[in-house]
This record gives sequence, structure tokens and C-alpha cells, in this order.
Amino acid sequence: MTDKTRIAVVGANGAFGMKHLDGLANIGDADVTVVSATSQEKADAVAATYGVPNAVVGLDAVLERDDVDAVILATPTGLHAAQTQAVLAAGKHVQVEIPLADSRSDAEATLAAAEASGRVAMVGHTRRFNPSHQLVHERITAGEFAVQQMDVQTYFFRRTNTNAKGEPRSWTDHLLWHHAAHTVDLFAYQAGRIVEAHAMQGPIHPELGIAMDMSIQLKSETGAICTLSLSFNNDGPFGTFFRYIGDTATYIARYDDLYDGKEKQIDVSQVAVSLNGIELQDREFVSAIREGREPNASLRQVIDCYRVLGTLEEQLA
Repeated sequence: MTDKTRIAVVGANGAFGMKHLDGLANIGDADVTVVSATSQEKADAVAATYGVPNAVVGLDAVLERDDVDAVILATPTGLHAAQTQAVLAAGKHVQVEIPLADSRSDAEATLAAAEASGRVAMVGHTRRFNPSHQLVHERITAGEFAVQQMDVQTYFFRRTNTNAKGEPRSWTDHLLWHHAAHTVDLFAYQAGRIVEAHAMQGPIHPELGIAMDMSIQLKSETGAICTLSLSFNNDGPFGTFFRYIGDTATYIARYDDLYDGKEKQIDVSQVAVSLNGIELQDREFVSAIREGREPNASLRQVIDCYRVLGTLEEQLA
């Protein structure tokens, strides 16, 4: 192990590639040695902005380098499984942005590759790391709170192919395999293994070829239930908002912020070393590499999420 873990960010010019670069800048044990984008011009621009010494195009140009210990993949969903497997085959640690895959079979194959590799393999299930959800998890673990119901809304206004920065993109986002993955995994993380799942969807968009509205119901082994509403048609505030209804309290989580059931904000500043969930997941990735341990949100830990999504896809079909 070198003094710092040398990291490459692939898809660095995208919205989440830059979020990872912002987070990594605050991690003393991390050294971003190379960024990769879809063109040299874009890679050079990101490298100049973040002071990264090397800029390349594509994943192959990253994997052939000897100054990279680990790779963060912030690339289109359809590439995640194959690229994760390629990084592991090259002997490097990997963190892939959510979702791990857009099919159950690809998720299972990637898990098998991770288990055979001996490398740290992690998925960016950010909700596990947001201070808001961390505080709730700590109270659950301490026996102070038990989830009875989660009510979750995931809303965007996205009738065209645009990313989180409002820029056009070549691939199509998906309510089930991307946005629902956050809540399916978080519900199991907070309330226990999912034992029942149901879904229905609205009309298929004639150009995008995906459902723009979806409803999912889940039940955990503890008896807790979850209702998840998702839409790309909501003309209003966007994002995902979680209401935890429990035996001793009600919590409302909006990304890294937490409120009680009466909308009084709860101080989460002491939950972790940062208030930025993406930075915290990157800290976990780097720490797991340096300590030689399994990270929170490892492929093994999140695979059940993709098994549930596969079941829901079969229902919708």
C-alpha cells in the first residue's frame, strides 16, 4: 500500500463524476491520479478544474495504467456491470455508481466476479451514508426505534434525456433499475430482509420507451411496510423524500437533512465527519481498501436489492 490510495474516476465529466471528485478532494488518504471522460477535451477540462495530473478517454486507458489502485465508475447504467467486471479482472478495486446493473442476471454475474477477485467491490448506495439515514440506522441498531412504515416519494421532471445538470445524454434513465434501487436497498437496510414486493407502472413514453410513473409496495421480515411512488412527470421540487413512521418517533429525511414528524430539523452534524453522503461513501471505499475489509454497500450486501428489482420487473412484464 502506497502512502495514498490512487484513484481513477471514470465518467468524470458527468454530474456524479464531479460529485465524487468534490468528495475525494476532502479525503487525505485518496489521490486522484487520472480522470476519464468520453472525449479528450472533456477529460482535460475536468483535470484542469480539479488539479488531476492525467486525463484520458475511456475505461481501457485507465485499466492499463500502473498508477491506479482503484476505480470509481460514474458511467451510464447500461455499462455498470461489464465495466465493474473489467475493473476487477484488471486487479483493481472498484466502486460503481448505483445501480450495479440493469438486470438480475448481470448483477449476479458481477457479484460472482467480485467474490472471485479478492478486491474491494462496492456500489454507490448513497442512502446508507447520508447522515440523515445514518442517524435513523444508529437508533434502530440501539433498539431505540423500529420502522413500522416507510413512505417514499422519488420525483423528477424529466421528459427528455437530460442528466442531473440539465444536460442532454445518450442513455435512458430508469425508475425501477436506478431510482427504486435506492429505496429498495434502504428499506431492507433499515427494516430487514424484503419478503414481499409488488409493482405497477403507468404508460410507456413513446420516445423514451420507459414508464414515467411507477408504484412499488414492499414488506420486510419484521412486518414493516414501504410504499414508494416514483415519477418523471412531477413538475415541482425534485429528489427523493423519506418518511419513517416508527414505534417511538417519525422522521423525514431529505438527502443529508433530517426532520421530525412536525418538521423540526434534527442536528446531524455529529453523525459523521462530513454532511455529504457521497463524500462519506467515498471515505468508506478508501478505508475498506486500506484496512483490507468488506465495505458497507459491498456487492454481497446489496445483491438482494437487485434480486427484488428482478422480481418486480417480471411482474411489470
